[in-house]
Amino acid sequence: MSDDTPRLQKTVLVIACADSPVLNAVAEVLSTWKLECAEDNKDALALIEKTAFDLVITDQASSARDDVELLRKIRRVRPHARVIIVAETSTPADVIAAMRAQAFSYFTKPLSAPAMEEVLQLAMESPAWDEAIEVLSGTDAWIRLSLRCDVSTANRLHQFVREFLLLPRDDEEKVATACREMLLNAMEHGGKFNPERRIEIAFLRARHVVLIRIKDPGEGFSLKDNLDTAMNNPPDDPMRHLKHRSEEGMRPGGYGILVAKNLVDEMFYGEKGNDVLLIKYIHDERKASPSPA
Repeated sequence: MSDDTPRLQKTVLVIACADSPVLNAVAEVLSTWKLECAEDNKDALALIEKTAFDLVITDQASSARDDVELLRKIRRVRPHARVIIVAETSTPADVIAAMRAQAFSYFTKPLSAPAMEEVLQLAMESPAWDEAIEVLSGTDAWIRLSLRCDVSTANRLHQFVREFLLLPRDDEEKVATACREMLLNAMEHGGKFNPERRIEIAFLRARHVVLIRIKDPGEGFSLKDNLDTAMNNPPDDPMRHLKHRSEEGMRPGGYGILVAKNLVDEMFYGEKGNDVLLIKYIHDERKASPSPA
């Protein structure tokens, strides 16, 4: 019989506990959690069938495909389990498969310690995360997602974007950050941070360019008349948008559009203002994803 008894101390299960950045990040962020180790995926599944862990992290030298299969088995036993996949190598198809199977996050080695720590923090703080990221359609080159309108969802997607677009490292961070900033903007203005509302986002990775389209459910707005953004501040009043946001009871911020515009090469808004297209040109051939013939 499985043990679903509530526990005072939260527990994280790490597969193949080795001296790795994963354990370092767990020690740093989840210092009050109990750490348990599994020898391999088979051992982990047996433990999970008996005990409801708060978080599971794969960290063995297994393939991404094996880890995604483990994730599917875990979710049949523990449908709300938070599972972070850490793979030795992977492809965009592996990442998309993990997203379809509702992985909490996904990493390919070498691991970024700050990124892992950020995701562990999200795992601690995100009370409702199931179905927050839904894959509407996905190929290696073109993926469409439906996202819940909340901050934690935008932050979780940030890591997935790093993984499935296969960009040079510098462009990877620029595109992922621009995407997060514009998502937060869409969630705030179009979705009102209402978790019952959804944002649609699409990524197209061609040989020399990445296109990202974000469409929110709002009525739209006029960018040039918007007082919420730092982009429209007059030269003699660089903090005007902060005063306006405070008066309107909005969260601090307003720099998202300006930040995103400086990270991508082109940005276009649709006529209503609830549809935006980001374009980033890629000049590195090493990771380019060829278009199908």
